[in-house]
Amino acid sequence: MKFTLSAAVAVFAAALVIATPLTLDSEKRDVYVPPVLHPRAGTVWTVGRTRNVVWNVTNPPTSITNGIGRIMLRKGARTTPVILQANFSILLGQIQVKVPWVENGNDYRVVLFGDSGNFSPAFTITGA
Repeated sequence: MKFTLSAAVAVFAAALVIATPLTLDSEKRDVYVPPVLHPRAGTVWTVGRTRNVVWNVTNPPTSITNGIGRIMLRKGARTTPVILQANFSILLGQIQVKVPWVENGNDYRVVLFGDSGNFSPAFTITGA
């Protein structure tokens, strides 16, 4: 059986139609990217203590694509698997986290996920 170029194009076009998501919601949704305000550069967190992560929630769009937040810890150029807090409204503007037991370093960042990932400036975590 020969597979012609026109048949390949037809199969590809059908696959695109099938893979295109249907939007039942006619409302336009916006990606919301609130900047992280704290921790800021120069901040020092101590392992085991509770600290606030703060982000700017002024002027959010009326319809956010993903309003459920998650905060993860980043070290250097990599986001670690450490989830500091999850399942909160991205519109809260702040949430408390417990500083996890990690190695000392001055290249940590928190990453605020909702619609997208926003990093804080680099800060320090110390064990004592």
